[in-house]
Amino acid sequence: MTINEQQNEIIEDFELFDDWEGKYEYIIDMGKQLPGIPDKYKTEDNIIKGCQSVVWLNAKKEHNHVVFEADSQAVIVKGLVGMLLKVLSNHTPDEILNADLYFIEKVGLAGHLAQTRSNGLASMVKQMKTYALAYSARD
Repeated sequence: MTINEQQNEIIEDFELFDDWEGKYEYIIDMGKQLPGIPDKYKTEDNIIKGCQSVVWLNAKKEHNHVVFEADSQAVIVKGLVGMLLKVLSNHTPDEILNADLYFIEKVGLAGHLAQTRSNGLASMVKQMKTYALAYSARD
């Protein structure tokens, strides 16, 4: 699936819910489905700066695609990073760098997250794009 197809799927999933209580439950469920990250990657270097909760993010390159894995102690944050992984993981560095992550606005996350959570989400996106840039520069 392309990045936009993944985003559209998330948007469609959010449209199934009439209120934000259901949408938050969906985000939490996404977090519960996230496999997490091996303990060896739960290091200071892999903590995303700018997040209120601790979020670990690791990236590796497999067959010209960047594969992300992440974890957080906060279940809602784990769900947010899970959505980003669903959209951005397993794509080329250039696809990630050029991605317009419109789903965040379309599902209303920007308006329904506390400012600190919105900042954290932006920090996650920035770090994922930074990894993609680093892998792109190596090629």
